[in-house]
Amino acid sequence: MKQKIYILIFLVGAILLPQINHAQVDLNKKPDDDLGDVEDKFQELFYEGLKQKAIENYDRSVEAFLKCIAIDDAVPVLYFELGKNYSALKNFGAAEEAFKKAIAKEPENEWYLDALYGFYVEQNDYDKAIKTVRQLVKYHPDYKEDLAALYVKTKAYNEALKILDALDAEFGISVGRDLMRNQIYELTGRKKDQIKNLEARVEENPDKESNYLQLIFRYSENNETKKAFETAQELLKINPNSQVVHLALYKFYLDANNAEKAIESMKIVVKSPEIKPEAKLKVLTDFVQFVGNNPQYEPDLVEATTLIGDNNNSKTLTELGNYYLNRKDKPKALTYFEAALKIDAENFNLLRNVLLLYIDLQKFEMAEKKSSEVLQKYPSQPLFYLINGIALNQLNKSKQAIDILESGLDYIIDDPKMEIDFYKQLSMAYGLQNNTTKAKTFSDKAKQLETSN
Repeated sequence: MKQKIYILIFLVGAILLPQINHAQVDLNKKPDDDLGDVEDKFQELFYEGLKQKAIENYDRSVEAFLKCIAIDDAVPVLYFELGKNYSALKNFGAAEEAFKKAIAKEPENEWYLDALYGFYVEQNDYDKAIKTVRQLVKYHPDYKEDLAALYVKTKAYNEALKILDALDAEFGISVGRDLMRNQIYELTGRKKDQIKNLEARVEENPDKESNYLQLIFRYSENNETKKAFETAQELLKINPNSQVVHLALYKFYLDANNAEKAIESMKIVVKSPEIKPEAKLKVLTDFVQFVGNNPQYEPDLVEATTLIGDNNNSKTLTELGNYYLNRKDKPKALTYFEAALKIDAENFNLLRNVLLLYIDLQKFEMAEKKSSEVLQKYPSQPLFYLINGIALNQLNKSKQAIDILESGLDYIIDDPKMEIDFYKQLSMAYGLQNNTTKAKTFSDKAKQLETSN
């Protein structure tokens, strides 16, 4: 629905005065008798109604406009303002009647029709909204899109598609109308009609890349892989420099076990400034999985990571870190996780992975320093207390280890395994201080929990 913006309070002459003149009430006339007093009163009440509405005193605004109507009930804008006030007061029956009276007095006023239309939409009364918006379509094409959207809501899908077809023919394709069209196809399961529409677009406008890309996507979605691949190849013939088409081609090549072609397409994708980072990440994720089963292509994966925006995408770097972690290459995994953390410093999972790898790779000074920093941000996360305690023990700082581990114990909730790890580290810390009694106490607690779990 189009939004109408106008300031009646300051520009009342633009809307009110023609109607007042029609009703033989001249707001600018100098009063010289009883009629002048009436005109003064009308004007005073009208502005009072506007003022009270502006400060959201809708009841008082209604009173003022009703008094205006008592003086002269032929002025349409009074009912228009009354309708808006009643609507704000949730008196919907009165609001509808007021809007309808305004329209009855001035049937060609777009503002009044639009207000009634908006009222019906807010009330989810789509049948009445349709009747009203049909009167508005002559004013602006946007109302035709509104009508199509209402037909979708009332499941009159064929009527909606007719309007969308007519608008596309007159004004060309638009993203908003395509979204509505695709919604209709989705709701009705008419995938063949959707594909026919896209095929017609390709035929009518063979130089437009987006038509091919949409058709490729829909073919793929409909498991028509051969047609999708043929359409991608056709696009390459028409536009050999197309980069976006390789988003589809790399997948076709991977599925066909054509690794060389898949790698070629993947490199085009990751280098392309036209392709969004999320799409690049999807391609790289697929290739990571492929390399997991075909490790001979790992050099190509490494090369691709150097091409993907100078490694400035934390999701990409994290994906690569996970890849190397799964392959038990912890030093490489740590390299990628640390790079990702530089970009996304608040990412909890990255912080956890980096700290755990510091411990696994015996980088205890780094683990102690980083976990101390992290605890300032996450003071209630027991894992970070544990990592800090482990690092302190390994650095022979047993007193500090005891303090941090005992603090962290308070944050453990229903996690026996972590509690066991805390007790073992406390036992180690007290052992380093030659406090064998305390060391045994915590060692026994750990064993008891292990036995019961």
